[in-house]
Amino acid sequence: MPAPAALITGGTSGIGKATAELLHRRGHRVMVTGRNPETLASARRTLPADVVVLQADARSVSDADRVAQEVRTRFGSLGTLFLNAGISRPAPVDAVDEATFDDLMDTNAKGQFFTLQRTLPLLTEGASVIFTVGIGVTRGLAGGSVTAASRGALLAMVPSLAVELAPRRIRVNAVSPGAIETPIWTKAGMPPEEVAERIAPRIPFGRLGTAQEVAEVVAFLASGAASYVTGENIVVGGGSGLGT
Repeated sequence: MPAPAALITGGTSGIGKATAELLHRRGHRVMVTGRNPETLASARRTLPADVVVLQADARSVSDADRVAQEVRTRFGSLGTLFLNAGISRPAPVDAVDEATFDDLMDTNAKGQFFTLQRTLPLLTEGASVIFTVGIGVTRGLAGGSVTAASRGALLAMVPSLAVELAPRRIRVNAVSPGAIETPIWTKAGMPPEEVAERIAPRIPFGRLGTAQEVAEVVAFLASGAASYVTGENIVVGGGSGLGT
C-alpha cells in the first residue's frame, strides 16, 4: 500500500515548508507549491529530494487545474490537503487600493477555494483538509482589515465544508497561527528584530512561535489522532489575546 500523499500550497518557506519536512519524516509523499522563484529554488535545494516542488500561482485557477493533474499523475490520490498559501499586506483602511484588495482576496480566498475544488476528486475517504487562517481574523490587528477579511472567508467556509464533506469522512479544519517567526514579516516590511521587540512582550509566553510548532498542529489534524475532529479552528498563538 503506498504511503499517504500530502499537497501543501505555499509550501516553499515558513510554516508550509516546516510542515512538508515534518510530514515527509512521518512517511508521507509530499508535494509543495509556491510562486516566488527564490523560495522555489531554495526549497528544491533544501527539501528532501523526493518532495515534489511545483511552481504555481495561488491566484490562478488554471494553475490549480495543473496542480491537480500533477497530483493525479504522481500520487493518484491525496490524504492531506494543506491550503497554506497566503499573503499579508498591512495597511490602514484609507491606504488600501483596489489592486491590493484584489490581490489579497484572489490569493488568500479564491485561490485556496479553487485548489480544494480541483483536488476534491483526488481526496481519499477519511482525508484531511486544513486551511491556514491566522489569529488576526478573530482577534483584530490595526491595519489588517483586508488581510483578515480574505483569511476570514476561509474560516467562514470551514463549518459548511465540514458538513458537506462529512459523508466522505473528509475532515475540514483550520489552524490560526499567532506571531510566528517566518519570512512573512519581512515581506510585510517588518524586520524580525522589530517584530520580536514590539510583539513578543504582549504574548503571555513572551516569545514568538516557530513554524515547527504550527507544523506539529497541522500534522495532528492530518493524522488519525484527529479522526473525530472537523469544523474546528485551532489557534497556535502562545496565549495571544488572553488577559487583555
